[in-house]
Amino acid sequence: MAEVQSVQALASSLGALPPEFVRPEHEQPRATTFRGAAPPEIPVVDMSSPDAGRRMAEAAAEWGIFQVVGHGVPADAVAALQRVGRGFFALPQEEKQRYAMDPGEGRTEGYGSTLRKGDLEGKKAWADFLFHNVAPPAAVNHAVWPESPEGYRDANEAYCGHMVRLTRELFGRLSAELGLDEGAMAEAFGGDDVVLLQKINFYPPCPQPELALGLAPHTDMSTLTVLLSDEVQGLQVFKDGCWYDVNYVPGALIIHIGDQIEIMSNGRYKAVLHRTTVSREKTRMSWPVFVEPPPEHVVGPHRQLVADEFPAKYKAKKFKDYKYCKINKLPQ
Repeated sequence: MAEVQSVQALASSLGALPPEFVRPEHEQPRATTFRGAAPPEIPVVDMSSPDAGRRMAEAAAEWGIFQVVGHGVPADAVAALQRVGRGFFALPQEEKQRYAMDPGEGRTEGYGSTLRKGDLEGKKAWADFLFHNVAPPAAVNHAVWPESPEGYRDANEAYCGHMVRLTRELFGRLSAELGLDEGAMAEAFGGDDVVLLQKINFYPPCPQPELALGLAPHTDMSTLTVLLSDEVQGLQVFKDGCWYDVNYVPGALIIHIGDQIEIMSNGRYKAVLHRTTVSREKTRMSWPVFVEPPPEHVVGPHRQLVADEFPAKYKAKKFKDYKYCKINKLPQ
């Protein structure tokens, strides 16, 4: 099994940031984060309000991101997911190593680190992670789910059940605001076969956070991402030439619009460009759930959203082919 060289272990022994983590100046948080007095506010939508669908659609079109409260995910399910996630990263390195991913051996789920591979310039991000599919049952491999801490499987399965329900509700409202049937978006992405991938991001304290990133700028290749964050500041989004902090809202879940919704909506909703910063003093953790079409499922602009005056902006493509091109930075 390939050994994971973790940022968590590296961070405990450093006094200065190694050069492979120093971002180019045009990407460094200290130089590119908006510091004005009144940044625009990323929308926070109460899903129980009568105008929730309209406000989510407006945010999806303008920002590609919004936060939701009144989402119906119980606080105890959230707390249990966070407890077992923190517990996993508190395990000894040799125990975490049991679940190491190794794409060369066909293990594409499990425990890993951004130390494995840099970007095209050789720069690395400041993060470790654990991820695995949680739905549908046919896509789940429990062998890559940690046995410790106690209750890991129960907490993830319970939280996943709420994510399946919430995802359908989000799809339905975003579909209706496009003038489509509420079930149109779910159908476009594979219906009951849609894949939910649970990830835990772990960003340890960084000796020079003004020079580093936890995750480099990107859009998610998924349909949407439901992100649970702790209270440590870190998520930033790009809009109108600036990087803006996403403020922590207690009890909220952050919804990222991904590439597949942008494609399906023929560009009416926008995938959000985002990145993650890190802290000098504090560990930050987040729990994103990526909602993806099945690998063989074809996604393209919805036929009702294409007309002579609104030609298709994107090619229809199997999700596995889209994913391959995106990961390998090939033209779509």
